[in-house]
Amino acid sequence: MRKLLTVSAVAIVGATVLQLPLTGSAFSADMPQYVPPTYDIPDLPPVDYGLGGSFYLRGSVSGDLWHASDGAYCACVATFQSPGYGYSVGVGFGYETGDGPRTDVTLDYMSINKLTTTGATHTVDLRAGLFQVNGYYDFNLGGYSPAEGGFGAYVGAGVGFAKIYSDIEDAVPTQIAWGLSVEAAASVMAGVTYDMGNVVADLGYRGIYVNKVLNQPPATPPTYIINNNFIHEVRGTLRYRFD
Repeated sequence: MRKLLTVSAVAIVGATVLQLPLTGSAFSADMPQYVPPTYDIPDLPPVDYGLGGSFYLRGSVSGDLWHASDGAYCACVATFQSPGYGYSVGVGFGYETGDGPRTDVTLDYMSINKLTTTGATHTVDLRAGLFQVNGYYDFNLGGYSPAEGGFGAYVGAGVGFAKIYSDIEDAVPTQIAWGLSVEAAASVMAGVTYDMGNVVADLGYRGIYVNKVLNQPPATPPTYIINNNFIHEVRGTLRYRFD
């Protein structure tokens, strides 16, 4: 009798199990669904590839040396043993592309004294206004684009004209001749810069060439001419960029 009851119980349990839905969907319905995590990714700032084009104002001050090859005063030929010395100040307005090329126009006032003839018999003083149109190429020494900040360098050249007042004095000194003329002028430039963003500091050299300085027609006789004039400048400049 006990064996019969055991077999009956096993048969009932087996029949019940066979009637259960054993499909995967039945088990999966009871399992929690996996939801992948989500993250809020902020918008990344655009990559800075360097400053674009911008206009700028500039101001300069320099120390000057004036050399000349020779000259003529009345019928006498003069040579020069000592350079003149002085200074210049200037302003300008320009535009830079941000990837190398730059251009500006400049106006400078120059005051140079004591260009001395051989034997120290005469000295020449000069006052001039110099207008030039200039072109440059900027290099960034950090290996990035020219307008990305830090140290840089440049080369340049300019052409224009100078309105020159000059006078000759003897050893006393007494003014013996003076004159005013307008002459063509050209220049070359090179220097180093430090870019601070809106402000760029510049220390450089400018060499200016003027073919002649003279009083023709003479303001007061006698006439004179000074040939092959080279003015060497060590010049400090600040440039202010407009955003």
